[in-house]
Amino acid sequence: MQPIISSLLDIDLYKFTMWQAMLHRHPQTQAHYEFVCRNTPAFPLAELLPEVEAELDALCQLSFAKDELDYLGSLRFIKSDFIDFLRIFRFQRAFIEARAEGDTLHVVAHGPQVHVMGFEIYVLAIVNELYFRRFDAAAALREGRERLAHKVEQLKAMAGPAQRRHPFEMFDFGVRRRFSGAWQREVVQRFATETPQWFKGTSNVLLARDLQIVPIGTMAHEYLQSYQALGVRLRDFQNAALEDWVQEYRGDLGIALTDTVGMEAFLKDFDLYFAKLFDGLRHDSGDPFAWGEKALAHYQRLRIDAHSKRLVFSDGLDLDSALALYHRFADRIQLGFGIGTRLTNDMGLTPLNIVMKLTHANGQPVAKISDSPGKTLCTDETYLAYLRQVFGIPDPVPASPTNH
Repeated sequence: MQPIISSLLDIDLYKFTMWQAMLHRHPQTQAHYEFVCRNTPAFPLAELLPEVEAELDALCQLSFAKDELDYLGSLRFIKSDFIDFLRIFRFQRAFIEARAEGDTLHVVAHGPQVHVMGFEIYVLAIVNELYFRRFDAAAALREGRERLAHKVEQLKAMAGPAQRRHPFEMFDFGVRRRFSGAWQREVVQRFATETPQWFKGTSNVLLARDLQIVPIGTMAHEYLQSYQALGVRLRDFQNAALEDWVQEYRGDLGIALTDTVGMEAFLKDFDLYFAKLFDGLRHDSGDPFAWGEKALAHYQRLRIDAHSKRLVFSDGLDLDSALALYHRFADRIQLGFGIGTRLTNDMGLTPLNIVMKLTHANGQPVAKISDSPGKTLCTDETYLAYLRQVFGIPDPVPASPTNH
């Protein structure tokens, strides 16, 4: 059977944009990434270990083909020296380990960050596809196509009502938790063909190239988290990360991620300088309506015309929640909606909630303090408490016991 990953372009665009920035500015950084499943699968993921090992072996045999490098090089923000690096790049099998511990599947990538940061998306796509192969594919595809048809009709129905000041724009962000690579291609192709007025791109670089649509993405949490361990004063890590991004991309890729240590702490750092330089903000945790109001109030305080900026929502969206957010904000600011799992794995089966996150850089812990408590990630409670103290973030309130 053909390996799940057959092209190194089958990955989110923001991996390349973060990869280039780290190669240019902090190429010596050592990094440690760990795979985590946040929900209970239908069968132990440890059962997939032999297949995961084989897929990792195949992944580490791949290199970038000339036509793939030509496509990446055609993106104006990708530099020629990064293309030269990718021309000789190959994943090293020694930098990634998969093992089983009871029912739990462990995957750990450790080594130079510019050699291991790319593993994340491929690992998640591999585990997902191997997992869902054990279910009834024909039944899942029948259900998936029915649901896809309904989404397409939902979008087409938007042509009737009076439009808001800013248009509805939707993107596919579904590589990491997709049912399969073939299904993601089918979904994206159908939206791109039938609803181009609203469907504006995909994070999947391979599909963007093949279907001639826009590749979408800027930065993820790992980029900002890395700066917690790069020698700057901890309180200044967000400023340092944003400043390096500005210097690297000079106005391109201008959507900043806000929730590495929460929206409140982010806005304290996102001053007039950054607010003018960045095109907008991306939401990835917490109440999206409250977050949007905070962002708008921040632009108003800085006397920046919100109509010149964009809010991108990408946290667990489906089409209904995206449309609700659109109706709330579309007359006040430009918008974008990145939908992942509920586009590429809406098959009537329970999706896996899997991540592969940066836990250490240069031998020291890093953390994300999410606006959604369940998404906070850190393997070192002492460091997490210190990070909260530095940014004045209160400890989460423990859940009250249920009264019976």
